[in-house]
Amino acid sequence: MQRFSGNRGFILLLILFFFQCGQLTAQNRKFTAYDLLKQKSVVEVAISPDQNYTAYAVNSPRQLDDKPGADYRELYVYDLSSNKSLPLVTGKVSTGSIQWLPGSKQIAFRSRLGSAESQQIYFISVQGGEPSQVSDIKGGIQNFTLTPDGKKIIYTAGEKRFPEKADILARGFDAEIYEEEYDNITLYSYDISSKEIKALTKKVSVFSFVLSPDGKLAACQIADKNLTDDSYMLKRIYTVNTETGEMKMLAENPGKASEMCWSPDSRNLAFVAGVDINDPVSGSLFVASADNYKKFADMTNYTLNFEGSVKNVKWTDNNTIIYSSEESVDHTLRTVSLDGKKRDILLPGGKYIFASFDLRSTVIALAGQTPAHPAELILFDYKSGTAKQLTNLNPFLSEIKLGRQEKIAYRSRDGLTIEGVLIYPVDYSSDKTYPLITYIHGGPEGCESNGWMTGYGTWGQIASGEGYFVFYPNYRASSGRGVEFEKADRGDLAGKEFEDVIDGIDFLIKEGKVDKARVGIGGGSYGGYFSAWGATKYTERFAASVVFVGVTNQLSKSLTTDIPYEDYYVHWGVWPHENFELYLDRSPIKYAPGAKTPTLILHGKEDPRVPPLQSVELYRSLKLHGKAPVRLVFYPGEGHGNRKHTSRLDFAVRTMDWFNYYLKEGKDKTKMPPMFYDLR
Repeated sequence: MQRFSGNRGFILLLILFFFQCGQLTAQNRKFTAYDLLKQKSVVEVAISPDQNYTAYAVNSPRQLDDKPGADYRELYVYDLSSNKSLPLVTGKVSTGSIQWLPGSKQIAFRSRLGSAESQQIYFISVQGGEPSQVSDIKGGIQNFTLTPDGKKIIYTAGEKRFPEKADILARGFDAEIYEEEYDNITLYSYDISSKEIKALTKKVSVFSFVLSPDGKLAACQIADKNLTDDSYMLKRIYTVNTETGEMKMLAENPGKASEMCWSPDSRNLAFVAGVDINDPVSGSLFVASADNYKKFADMTNYTLNFEGSVKNVKWTDNNTIIYSSEESVDHTLRTVSLDGKKRDILLPGGKYIFASFDLRSTVIALAGQTPAHPAELILFDYKSGTAKQLTNLNPFLSEIKLGRQEKIAYRSRDGLTIEGVLIYPVDYSSDKTYPLITYIHGGPEGCESNGWMTGYGTWGQIASGEGYFVFYPNYRASSGRGVEFEKADRGDLAGKEFEDVIDGIDFLIKEGKVDKARVGIGGGSYGGYFSAWGATKYTERFAASVVFVGVTNQLSKSLTTDIPYEDYYVHWGVWPHENFELYLDRSPIKYAPGAKTPTLILHGKEDPRVPPLQSVELYRSLKLHGKAPVRLVFYPGEGHGNRKHTSRLDFAVRTMDWFNYYLKEGKDKTKMPPMFYDLR
């Protein structure tokens, strides 16, 4: 054996030592907010008709040297015969609505490329090359579907109700008429060869549609007005003949509706909807016949008493429906026969969390995520039960040590089982207690699933790396537990549903995991409401709060939001003038005097859902009458949630710094973190 001698040997040993230490560090570094700029995910999938390819879209974040904006969305195709992925449209682009042309040789997608002034439709070869612009439609396209022969495009686009307004504006008169100047969303047919455009609907708004396999009918979710509340609560399902424009009622659903899919023979439409107008979640499965109209009350609810929420729906054949569903913190794939007698589970919970899937024969493509990675392209054969991950979009995660993540369940004070997700600190030791960040999802008819939990506003592994437990409770009113559970908070906002959160925190404290004196709370929208509620009504329980686009005064919010009917029907059950006292009693500003929780408030300046003055009201109340530091941050150009990558990174860094300042030891709690962050 060769021996090292003298200084040379010592130096070589030293180099080897530092090299090994460097490897160890690289493999065990922690996730930071800057890693959000590396994090990619599959967001859309489409299997080719011949099943040889899967097209997929990837969300790719902008970098700090890019101009502020949303994530890019790139287009790829995976060749299943060679097990290779080919980039088709990548870089600083945004693609969407991917679908295959007959013959499996070309892919259609929507984008704005080159000199195009608006969103148009493009075709690209499965072998790559330059995409060709197929449409040139003034004002652009919102959604589209190719007819089965590939010769026509059925699409929706905005239609001006007051074309004379352009001339008025040109002469300097810019008065805006609130809630009356909206454009209709019209359904059109476009002949690719002749360029002929035909309007198929008039004086209504088509919020979504699916084309029947024979191309004759479009099932459309239609409301009279193009207003947000109409899109939530007032759209009903019609068929529109793609030649004549004849419109017929297909399903007079009484409330919310979402996904739809035609059977292969074009005779039946499976759709997902609420069971009634008071149902907060479009999460139950129904089927409407194109030939035999039934009242909604006479339709079969295929998920009656199902303790879950249906998300997406397709058909395996003319007699079998396949659907994905939230079930507690898991996602599943199930089937049910058209007569409702035969049921099966194809993909049980605990495998993948997925929002998007496509089906050809027995093969399913998923945009599937797990606690260890964001959504990747997954191919699942439900006959054999085998699944394979085809992409690895985030290889940098192999360098990172992640905190343990698990489903938890506990009893609320009234005996109801509440479930959620818990992420441990990266270097967790059972002989210590840790600070806790309680993340509250929005809705309240949202749901936190046991997948990849790390985003700009959910903290996840960022907080885990900083030494926190992160708790994601699915309090009553969350989806994924059935209709009775999701309706359980109606007329009782921030009542028992908030007690579910407190009971979960106490559960973690009793287990010896969490330091009771170092508990924080944060979230957006309804999660922002809960965070404001925690900072005021429950100020003794929280050492820090982050309130993002949150409700703080239920009275003023109810009369300024763009969803007053949704608020009334699915949440309150009474109008403000019918019970002022209840609305005020459930408003955080009522409890601001004496609040002792340091509170960071953040809001998009153009938010129509929860107007920014909600944050001003909380800020002013706490500034005048509270007993702890408070700061208000506005994001110009942002709405109900941050879209620009610069706003997202600022949010992630700023909020994490706020928690660190008030939940970690050794800080002067009478002061505040820096106002500005030079992020580079």
